[in-house]
Amino acid sequence: MKILLANPRGFCAGVYMAIDVVDQLLELCEGKPIFVYHEIVHNRHVVQRFRNRGVAFVESIDEIPAGSIVVFSAHGVSPAVRAEARAKNLTSIDATCPLVMKVHAEAIRFAKRGWQILLVGHREHQEVVGTQGEAPDSIQVVEKPSDIARLSIIDPDKLIYLTQTTLSMDDANVVISALKKAFPNLHEPPSSDICYATTNRQIAVRTIAPEADLVLVVGSKNSSNSVRLTEISQNDGTPARLIDDASEIDPAWFEGVKTVLLTSGASAPEDLVFGVIETLITRFGGEVEQRDVFDERVEFGLPGTLKELMRAKGIDPDSRRIRIDREADTTEWLERKHIPNRTVQVSIRETDNLL
Repeated sequence: MKILLANPRGFCAGVYMAIDVVDQLLELCEGKPIFVYHEIVHNRHVVQRFRNRGVAFVESIDEIPAGSIVVFSAHGVSPAVRAEARAKNLTSIDATCPLVMKVHAEAIRFAKRGWQILLVGHREHQEVVGTQGEAPDSIQVVEKPSDIARLSIIDPDKLIYLTQTTLSMDDANVVISALKKAFPNLHEPPSSDICYATTNRQIAVRTIAPEADLVLVVGSKNSSNSVRLTEISQNDGTPARLIDDASEIDPAWFEGVKTVLLTSGASAPEDLVFGVIETLITRFGGEVEQRDVFDERVEFGLPGTLKELMRAKGIDPDSRRIRIDREADTTEWLERKHIPNRTVQVSIRETDNLL
């Protein structure tokens, strides 16, 4: 079997940062309880590993004892949640992805100008809940075109749309096109709100999937971007399966399958991908071909409140920066496991309509 390994895949810079925040706190505050508001990222393995180390995940600030440490997840929170944390004298460490913070800032800025905001996204998703909380009187959520008839618009000339960062461009464009048809003067955000990592992973799947008989996406069912990767492949004609780890692989999927594309959502740990590779190689033999579609070298710094804690303990925050080089790390692992492999650079022309 040939395993096409998509690059980029897995952890984006925002997820690396969020997970690193909790890792650092566990070391800095050894013996103290650490609470995380919502799951730090949408991956059950990441959450369970932190639970095993004593981290408590809560859905309400009321669950946290006064004076404790709380981490806000990568998806962001509303000002109301921050106010609740201050009222309980909590030490708040904000692990919100900077790209989500950008959408929050846009919402605040346009609301202050008196504009109405149409937020394209999934109404119950934590990111959307947090963004809407920045300006609840100015924001209406639009999940699908049929929602447009229920919108209450005061001035169609002072109307802008923003989007959830982890949407697929396909899904977002369906809604945005319908909104533009309904409101011809609708304004676009200053720059795309869809996360670069989400877009890159989607383009990688769309580029490589036609060569595969089956696509495996490693990620949890509540991970929006992981679900979208599966849908993109299926919509383009290649069967796809979303799995949390190798234990969910069904041998029946592989009848007649000679080439598999393997990728992972932005919150899926890389060791789970390696586990899938080992399982496939053990069962079917074959080789791994890394397909480099984008060279994704983006790194986000640690939150200021965490840096202050580190400096108070005599630790230089810059000494704790993490290195991200997925291709080199993967090659080293494959060589160590004696798995035949090679790397192929994939060129994408600007004229290719991939999203």
